[in-house]
Amino acid sequence: MRFSGKTCIVTGGGSGIGRATCLRMAAEGGRIVVVDLHQDSAQATVDQIHTAGGEATAATANVGDPAEVQAVIKQAVSLYGEIGVIVNDAAMMTFTPIVDISEDDFWSVIKVNLGSVFYFSKYGARQMPPGSAIVNLSSVHAHKTTPNVVPYASSKGAIEAFTRGFSIEMLAKKIRVNAIAPGAVDTPMLWNNPNVKSGAEKVTGAVGKPEDLAAAICFLASDDAAFVNGTTLIVDGGRLAQL
Repeated sequence: MRFSGKTCIVTGGGSGIGRATCLRMAAEGGRIVVVDLHQDSAQATVDQIHTAGGEATAATANVGDPAEVQAVIKQAVSLYGEIGVIVNDAAMMTFTPIVDISEDDFWSVIKVNLGSVFYFSKYGARQMPPGSAIVNLSSVHAHKTTPNVVPYASSKGAIEAFTRGFSIEMLAKKIRVNAIAPGAVDTPMLWNNPNVKSGAEKVTGAVGKPEDLAAAICFLASDDAAFVNGTTLIVDGGRLAQL
Protein backbone atom coordinates (compact mmCIF):
# COMPACT_ATOMS: atom_id res chain seq x y z
CA MET A 1 0.00 0.00 0.00
CA ARG A 2 2.49 2.58 -1.23
CA PHE A 3 0.08 5.53 -0.92
CA SER A 4 -1.57 4.64 2.37
CA GLY A 5 -2.41 7.83 4.27
CA LYS A 6 -1.31 10.07 1.39
CA THR A 7 -3.43 12.69 -0.33
CA CYS A 8 -2.91 12.42 -4.09
CA ILE A 9 -4.05 15.11 -6.53
CA VAL A 10 -4.40 13.92 -10.13
CA THR A 11 -5.33 16.38 -12.88
CA GLY A 12 -7.05 15.07 -15.96
CA GLY A 13 -8.38 12.36 -13.68
CA GLY A 14 -11.70 12.02 -15.47
CA SER A 15 -10.42 9.81 -18.29
CA GLY A 16 -7.49 8.00 -19.87
CA ILE A 17 -4.14 7.96 -18.11
CA GLY A 18 -5.39 10.24 -15.36
CA ARG A 19 -8.31 7.96 -14.49
CA ALA A 20 -6.10 4.85 -14.53
CA THR A 21 -3.66 6.62 -12.21
CA CYS A 22 -6.44 7.60 -9.80
CA LEU A 23 -7.73 4.04 -9.67
CA ARG A 24 -4.31 2.54 -9.06
CA MET A 25 -3.31 5.05 -6.39
CA ALA A 26 -6.64 4.52 -4.62
CA ALA A 27 -6.16 0.77 -4.76
CA GLU A 28 -2.81 1.32 -3.06
CA GLY A 29 -4.36 3.28 -0.21
CA GLY A 30 -4.26 6.87 -1.48
CA ARG A 31 -6.93 9.47 -0.80
CA ILE A 32 -7.53 10.79 -4.30
CA VAL A 33 -8.55 14.27 -5.40
CA VAL A 34 -9.77 13.72 -8.96
CA VAL A 35 -9.38 16.98 -10.90
CA ASP A 36 -11.06 17.44 -14.26
CA LEU A 37 -12.59 20.22 -16.34
CA HIS A 38 -15.83 18.22 -16.45
CA GLN A 39 -17.63 17.44 -13.19
CA ASP A 40 -19.36 14.34 -14.55
CA SER A 41 -16.06 12.82 -15.71
CA ALA A 42 -14.36 13.49 -12.38
CA GLN A 43 -17.33 12.08 -10.48
CA ALA A 44 -17.36 8.94 -12.64
CA THR A 45 -13.78 8.23 -11.54
CA VAL A 46 -14.69 8.95 -7.92
CA ASP A 47 -17.64 6.55 -8.18
CA GLN A 48 -15.36 3.79 -9.46
CA ILE A 49 -12.99 4.36 -6.56
CA HIS A 50 -15.83 4.32 -4.03
CA THR A 51 -17.24 1.12 -5.53
CA ALA A 52 -13.84 -0.51 -5.03
CA GLY A 53 -13.77 0.63 -1.41
CA GLY A 54 -11.37 3.55 -1.85
CA GLU A 55 -11.48 7.18 -0.78
CA ALA A 56 -11.78 10.03 -3.28
CA THR A 57 -13.40 13.35 -4.04
CA ALA A 58 -14.06 15.23 -7.28
CA ALA A 59 -12.72 18.72 -7.99
CA THR A 60 -13.78 20.62 -11.10
CA ALA A 61 -11.24 23.13 -12.41
CA ASN A 62 -9.76 24.81 -15.43
CA VAL A 63 -6.16 23.91 -14.59
CA GLY A 64 -4.88 26.83 -16.63
CA ASP A 65 -6.51 29.26 -14.18
CA PRO A 66 -4.41 29.98 -11.06
CA ALA A 67 -7.42 30.88 -8.92
CA GLU A 68 -9.13 27.58 -9.73
CA VAL A 69 -5.91 25.65 -9.04
CA GLN A 70 -5.59 27.33 -5.65
CA ALA A 71 -9.20 26.38 -4.90
CA VAL A 72 -8.37 22.73 -5.62
CA ILE A 73 -5.36 22.88 -3.31
CA LYS A 74 -7.50 24.43 -0.59
CA GLN A 75 -10.19 21.78 -1.05
CA ALA A 76 -7.64 18.96 -0.84
CA VAL A 77 -5.99 20.29 2.31
CA SER A 78 -9.32 21.03 3.94
CA LEU A 79 -10.55 17.48 3.37
CA TYR A 80 -7.41 15.44 3.85
CA GLY A 81 -4.56 17.55 5.22
CA GLU A 82 -1.09 17.65 3.70
CA ILE A 83 -0.61 16.70 0.05
CA GLY A 84 1.67 13.74 -0.59
CA VAL A 85 1.50 13.43 -4.39
CA ILE A 86 0.62 15.66 -7.33
CA VAL A 87 0.26 14.17 -10.81
CA ASN A 88 -0.03 16.80 -13.56
CA ASP A 89 -1.75 14.89 -16.36
CA ALA A 90 -4.28 17.37 -17.80
CA ALA A 91 -3.50 18.45 -21.36
CA MET A 92 -4.98 19.68 -24.62
CA MET A 93 -3.88 19.69 -28.27
CA THR A 94 -4.56 21.76 -31.37
CA PHE A 95 -4.01 20.63 -34.94
CA THR A 96 -3.33 23.84 -36.86
CA PRO A 97 -0.12 25.04 -38.53
CA ILE A 98 1.68 27.82 -36.66
CA VAL A 99 1.13 30.30 -39.50
CA ASP A 100 -2.63 29.74 -39.23
CA ILE A 101 -3.26 29.19 -35.53
CA SER A 102 -4.78 32.06 -33.57
CA GLU A 103 -2.77 33.60 -30.78
CA ASP A 104 -5.53 32.70 -28.32
CA ASP A 105 -5.43 29.03 -29.31
CA PHE A 106 -1.64 28.90 -29.06
CA TRP A 107 -1.58 30.37 -25.58
CA SER A 108 -4.52 28.24 -24.44
CA VAL A 109 -2.43 25.12 -25.04
CA ILE A 110 0.52 26.61 -23.17
CA LYS A 111 -1.67 27.73 -20.25
CA VAL A 112 -3.35 24.35 -19.82
CA ASN A 113 -0.35 22.09 -20.43
CA LEU A 114 2.54 24.08 -18.97
CA GLY A 115 0.63 26.60 -16.86
CA SER A 116 -1.08 23.83 -14.89
CA VAL A 117 2.28 22.30 -14.02
CA PHE A 118 3.51 25.70 -12.85
CA TYR A 119 0.40 26.47 -10.78
CA PHE A 120 0.13 23.09 -9.08
CA SER A 121 3.86 23.13 -8.38
CA LYS A 122 3.86 26.69 -7.05
CA TYR A 123 0.82 26.38 -4.82
CA GLY A 124 0.88 22.65 -4.14
CA ALA A 125 4.49 22.38 -2.98
CA ARG A 126 3.69 24.72 -0.09
CA GLN A 127 1.38 22.02 1.29
CA MET A 128 3.71 19.05 0.74
CA PRO A 129 5.88 17.58 3.50
CA PRO A 130 9.35 16.11 2.96
CA GLY A 131 9.16 12.82 1.10
CA SER A 132 6.37 13.99 -1.22
CA ALA A 133 6.50 13.67 -5.00
CA ILE A 134 5.34 15.48 -8.13
CA VAL A 135 4.99 13.66 -11.45
CA ASN A 136 4.47 15.70 -14.63
CA LEU A 137 3.18 14.26 -17.90
CA SER A 138 5.36 15.07 -20.89
CA SER A 139 5.18 13.24 -24.24
CA VAL A 140 7.39 11.70 -26.90
CA HIS A 141 6.40 14.83 -28.87
CA ALA A 142 8.96 16.65 -26.70
CA HIS A 143 11.62 14.59 -28.50
CA LYS A 144 10.22 13.82 -31.96
CA THR A 145 7.04 15.33 -33.29
CA THR A 146 4.81 15.81 -36.33
CA PRO A 147 3.43 18.86 -38.18
CA ASN A 148 0.56 20.96 -36.86
CA VAL A 149 1.01 20.16 -33.15
CA VAL A 150 3.77 22.66 -32.39
CA PRO A 151 2.07 24.26 -29.34
CA TYR A 152 1.59 20.82 -27.75
CA ALA A 153 5.14 19.68 -28.50
CA SER A 154 6.52 22.99 -27.23
CA SER A 155 4.59 22.72 -23.97
CA LYS A 156 5.81 19.18 -23.40
CA GLY A 157 9.44 20.11 -24.04
CA ALA A 158 9.05 22.95 -21.57
CA ILE A 159 7.55 20.59 -18.99
CA GLU A 160 10.69 18.48 -19.08
CA ALA A 161 12.89 21.55 -18.59
CA PHE A 162 10.60 22.76 -15.79
CA THR A 163 10.84 19.35 -14.13
CA ARG A 164 14.63 19.41 -14.13
CA GLY A 165 14.85 22.94 -12.75
CA PHE A 166 12.11 22.60 -10.16
CA SER A 167 13.58 19.35 -8.86
CA ILE A 168 16.74 21.29 -7.95
CA GLU A 169 14.73 23.97 -6.18
CA MET A 170 12.92 21.30 -4.14
CA LEU A 171 16.05 19.47 -2.98
CA ALA A 172 16.15 21.28 0.35
CA LYS A 173 12.49 20.48 1.00
CA LYS A 174 13.05 16.83 -0.03
CA ILE A 175 10.25 16.84 -2.59
CA ARG A 176 11.04 14.80 -5.70
CA VAL A 177 9.96 16.08 -9.13
CA ASN A 178 9.97 13.80 -12.16
CA ALA A 179 8.22 13.45 -15.51
CA ILE A 180 6.81 10.68 -17.70
CA ALA A 181 6.90 10.85 -21.50
CA PRO A 182 4.22 8.54 -22.91
CA GLY A 183 4.15 7.32 -26.46
CA ALA A 184 0.96 6.18 -28.19
CA VAL A 185 -1.63 5.27 -25.57
CA ASP A 186 -5.10 3.84 -26.13
CA THR A 187 -7.08 6.89 -25.06
CA PRO A 188 -9.65 9.18 -26.74
CA MET A 189 -6.90 11.79 -27.13
CA LEU A 190 -5.04 9.44 -29.47
CA TRP A 191 -7.92 8.16 -31.57
CA ASN A 192 -9.65 11.56 -31.82
CA ASN A 193 -6.46 13.14 -33.16
CA PRO A 194 -7.42 14.31 -36.69
CA ASN A 195 -3.90 13.57 -37.92
CA VAL A 196 -4.35 9.94 -36.86
CA LYS A 197 -7.85 9.79 -38.30
CA SER A 198 -6.67 11.11 -41.68
CA GLY A 199 -3.60 8.90 -41.78
CA ALA A 200 -1.20 11.86 -41.79
CA GLU A 201 0.25 10.50 -38.55
CA LYS A 202 0.85 6.76 -38.51
CA VAL A 203 0.50 4.99 -35.18
CA THR A 204 3.41 2.61 -35.51
CA GLY A 205 4.75 0.21 -32.94
CA ALA A 206 3.19 -0.61 -29.62
CA VAL A 207 0.11 1.17 -28.31
CA GLY A 208 0.07 1.20 -24.54
CA LYS A 209 -2.86 0.98 -22.17
CA PRO A 210 -3.57 3.75 -19.65
CA GLU A 211 -2.77 1.22 -16.94
CA ASP A 212 0.77 0.85 -18.33
CA LEU A 213 1.37 4.55 -17.80
CA ALA A 214 -0.34 4.51 -14.40
CA ALA A 215 2.12 1.86 -13.25
CA ALA A 216 5.09 4.04 -14.23
CA ILE A 217 3.54 7.15 -12.69
CA CYS A 218 2.87 5.33 -9.42
CA PHE A 219 6.45 4.09 -9.36
CA LEU A 220 7.83 7.64 -9.64
CA ALA A 221 5.32 8.93 -7.09
CA SER A 222 6.17 6.23 -4.54
CA ASP A 223 9.07 5.64 -2.21
CA ASP A 224 10.23 2.90 -4.60
CA ALA A 225 11.67 5.79 -6.64
CA ALA A 226 13.27 7.54 -3.66
CA PHE A 227 16.55 7.93 -5.57
CA VAL A 228 14.95 9.11 -8.83
CA ASN A 229 14.72 12.88 -9.16
CA GLY A 230 14.71 15.48 -11.92
CA THR A 231 14.41 12.97 -14.71
CA THR A 232 12.00 12.09 -17.51
CA LEU A 233 11.08 8.43 -17.85
CA ILE A 234 10.12 7.55 -21.43
CA VAL A 235 7.27 5.01 -21.41
CA ASP A 236 6.45 4.39 -25.05
CA GLY A 237 6.87 0.70 -25.82
CA GLY A 238 9.98 1.55 -27.83
CA ARG A 239 8.20 3.98 -30.17
CA LEU A 240 10.94 6.63 -30.11
CA ALA A 241 13.45 4.03 -31.22
CA GLN A 242 11.39 3.57 -34.40
CA LEU A 243 10.82 7.25 -35.23
